[in-house]
Amino acid sequence: MKLHHTLALGLPMLSSWAVGAELAVKFEIPQLNVAEYHRPYVAMWLESAGKPAVTNLAVLYDVKKKENGGAKWVKDLRTFWRKSGRDMTLPMDGVSGATRATGEQKMSFGPALNQIDKLPAGDYQLVIEAAREAGGRELVRVPFKLPLSGKQTLTARGQEELGAVTLQINP
Repeated sequence: MKLHHTLALGLPMLSSWAVGAELAVKFEIPQLNVAEYHRPYVAMWLESAGKPAVTNLAVLYDVKKKENGGAKWVKDLRTFWRKSGRDMTLPMDGVSGATRATGEQKMSFGPALNQIDKLPAGDYQLVIEAAREAGGRELVRVPFKLPLSGKQTLTARGQEELGAVTLQINP
């Protein structure tokens, strides 16, 4: 009994977010009225204000191109590429995925991938970037703060390549 008590006192105090949080992201890929439509490449990551990417969540590109040829165009996601993309080897298990069709898309990221439990208190943001062949490029940021004060639902909106973006954080 005393050993149990000693172990409990020896453990660091865990704040409410330190046990891991699940991130759920909904984002809209609008159907554009253009002559030649291509599905956008999309990257999602977490970053703290003014710093490089904290963790990469997803890189959606043409993973079926022969000899990983789709990875060649990931650099068109310019902000992602500068922050962390050039240091990645694609495809990356658990991060790489296929492009998505128009409409609302949903992705979930558990604590093992999002690493939110390892982040110190402060200001952060989910960043989602989309770039389309023969099209535009857009970046949407959804700010949030740590430590979490319960479940949070935050939203932002793109103008052209992305529509509504919703981040839900469940501690």
